[in-house]
Amino acid sequence: MNNMYRVLAFWTGIFTIFFYLGHMIQTALLFLGITGFFLAIGALKLSERTYLYIFGAFLTLFFAGFTYYTTFQMVPGAGH
Repeated sequence: MNNMYRVLAFWTGIFTIFFYLGHMIQTALLFLGITGFFLAIGALKLSERTYLYIFGAFLTLFFAGFTYYTTFQMVPGAGH
């Protein structure tokens, strides 16, 4: 299971590079932090149940934060 966190770190690292190249610096820094989190968790050698609990907590926080952002802070149609 810890290898799956390394795979998640790889893909969030790829997204970090793409966001940086697209001049989305704040998003790139956010994904860089998430990449570090996944790498750190993947190196801990925890039980499979613990990894699932951590992933469930991560998804819960992500969905709550994303819902808050899209409901209260995002301006519809605001682009370049």
